[in-house]
Amino acid sequence: MGYLVFVTGLWAFSLSFIGVYIAGQVDSYFAILTRIVLAFLLFLPFLKPGSVPHRVKLGLMAIGAIQLGLMYVSYYQSFLLLSVPEILLFTIFTPIYITLLNDMLARRFSLLHLVTALIAVAGAALIRFEGLTENYWLGFMMVQACNLCFAIGQVAYRHLMAREQLDVPARTVFGWFYAGALVVAVLAYLILGDKSAPAPAPLQWGILIWLGLMASGLGYFLWNEGARRVDAGTLAIMNNMLIPAGILVNVLIWNRDADLVRLALGGAVMVVALVFNELLDRRRQAGSAAAPA
Repeated sequence: MGYLVFVTGLWAFSLSFIGVYIAGQVDSYFAILTRIVLAFLLFLPFLKPGSVPHRVKLGLMAIGAIQLGLMYVSYYQSFLLLSVPEILLFTIFTPIYITLLNDMLARRFSLLHLVTALIAVAGAALIRFEGLTENYWLGFMMVQACNLCFAIGQVAYRHLMAREQLDVPARTVFGWFYAGALVVAVLAYLILGDKSAPAPAPLQWGILIWLGLMASGLGYFLWNEGARRVDAGTLAIMNNMLIPAGILVNVLIWNRDADLVRLALGGAVMVVALVFNELLDRRRQAGSAAAPA
């Protein structure tokens, strides 16, 4: 639990750093590549390739490619279309995606979960009900892609590490996670990156280094380790703790002109959707416990 609390505070500042100093000023794909290279280098000294089976290496690389590589590609694009508070609010759907993924693994389907998601979408619309542009909805979808990638990574990492029961410290294998993300980052930069973009300014380089080593490197390691040490309910709650923390940091320090009334209104609808989702899960779990063996 302590890992998750620490990373929540770490990421609350990271979101604002990206929105204020990086997005629209540094090529997105260069920023992604820089962060992941630094995170990989941070864990490279701990790697012991002969200490884990190849299936674990490939599994971690696949998780990293999705949870960090693909997620960052969508994530950085959303900063060009939305404000930081909007991005934070739209991350509220991650616990719903975790529930849907667990349903998929259990080979069940709940229509009510989809209804929950639709209620949350209505909350997103309320935030900018006078300016629902195509770019706004594109940004919304970019954040949902981020949420889905992040949820897939958490569920997959918990499942992989629980199944394998490795006898080595997690830090000695987590470099494979960043290796998978690095493959995506390199391809994204080579295909989509702006090679003619000016080099980052010294302040931007400093922020990229901090983001790479702390937010990406230390942050994702501690978050995934924390995710496998708590129950699913606690993990769902902690996924959304970043929202109030991030909005508080962004509004108080950088974005004092944010429309707090609309943010609160749209956020309230999203919270209703999340509570509805939680009640649905508890009711289903109670029903499963009461069912005869």
